[in-house]
Amino acid sequence: MENIRIQWHTCLMAEAIQLIVYTSFEGKRDTMHMEFPFGEDYISNLPQSIIETILTKLPLRDAVRTSILSSKWRYKWATLTQLEFDDKCVYGTHDRTLAESNLVKFVSRFLFLHDGPIHRFALSTAYLQSSPDVDQWLLFLSRKDVKELILELGEGEWFRAPSCLFSFRKLVRLDLVRCELDPPSSFKGFPFLKHLNLQQVLIAPDVVESLISSCPLLESLTLSYFDSLELNIRAPNLKYLILEGEFKDICLENTPMLVAISVAMYMTDDIAEHFGQISSCNFDKFLGGAPALQRLIGHIYFTKYMSIGNTLGKTQMTYQHLKFIELYQVSFEDMKEIMVVLRLILNAPNLQELQISGSSNSSSAMEAPDFDFWEKECPCDCTLEQLKTVKMTDMSGVPHEMGFIEFLLGCSPALETMSITPSVYVTDGRLNLLIELLRFRRASAEAEIIFVQDQV
Repeated sequence: MENIRIQWHTCLMAEAIQLIVYTSFEGKRDTMHMEFPFGEDYISNLPQSIIETILTKLPLRDAVRTSILSSKWRYKWATLTQLEFDDKCVYGTHDRTLAESNLVKFVSRFLFLHDGPIHRFALSTAYLQSSPDVDQWLLFLSRKDVKELILELGEGEWFRAPSCLFSFRKLVRLDLVRCELDPPSSFKGFPFLKHLNLQQVLIAPDVVESLISSCPLLESLTLSYFDSLELNIRAPNLKYLILEGEFKDICLENTPMLVAISVAMYMTDDIAEHFGQISSCNFDKFLGGAPALQRLIGHIYFTKYMSIGNTLGKTQMTYQHLKFIELYQVSFEDMKEIMVVLRLILNAPNLQELQISGSSNSSSAMEAPDFDFWEKECPCDCTLEQLKTVKMTDMSGVPHEMGFIEFLLGCSPALETMSITPSVYVTDGRLNLLIELLRFRRASAEAEIIFVQDQV
């Protein structure tokens, strides 16, 4: 049995080595020829950096089991700098209590025997929730100059992060899922943090803002599943922003380096009432501080939020670098939302790709006013010089949708393809929709209209 186990781990090692070699010499296989003397232990004599790379390709539990290969390998695993613990570290039981106990023992013993620095520590488990063992692990790790810390704990009681979490001074990346954060008054921020990901985290709104602004090197920020949050973001080096949740207000005060934004907003009665009381321009508050923006994705209710206080003719910022816009569930029944879309594309002279999904109700949109908007008020002298690709989905064929499509076709001389996918609720009028599309004038002789009958 022992020989079988050794052979199995040797096979795992061989597969890992093959992957390393293939990756390192990809593209050079014609000039590469490797021969190893039979019977020689060439694996154990590899440089430590190569051995660690091999071990990191194995599940952590199997990396530990390499200790049975020989005396040289007994503690090779104990110097790993990249540690990722998950539920696969324990198996063979359906007893949750036993699995939790085994996982705690495995992680505790691993850290107790570990020798050297730890650059990355990741713990993703459904077994552990609020546990004093996790607190002890974090206290131990806080003295190890960890650069990346990822905690994703179970779905029961939320994990309350101990104060020692805020003493990880060398952190470059911090990912927390289902945690409760309450920094001590002595906390001055993470001076080297570049990536912050908070999902389902209980934290006071002012603490969120303070945490963001106290990370001067922050480049990537993700905030997901937050409730009724009013947020002012001050992050001069921020490049990537992902927001998802119930946001009452978002203001990008100091984000001159921001290049990519993705926002999904959930609507509740409380949020809707708050929107109705807002008098300032959300468009200016949100995008007025992002002059370097290159990519914008707005999910559900984004254009609704942006439409509050917005007017098409007011002084506007030009987004010279914005090349990709994707907007979900735009209501072409609401002229204010249409204004948001127009303001975006008219102030993005280098826009190359536009994707929009509609959410119009055919019957109510047919009764909407301002049918003459596209002839009387929409700028007729604008040109979208760089726009090449347009994708419209969930189209109902209502007048303002068709007016918008006609507008795009008429002012996009570089357009190559426009894809139109009708809503699944549009059945009888599809042929009329197609006929009308083919009648529109096209500024680009090369423009191809693709009418997608069936959604995949």
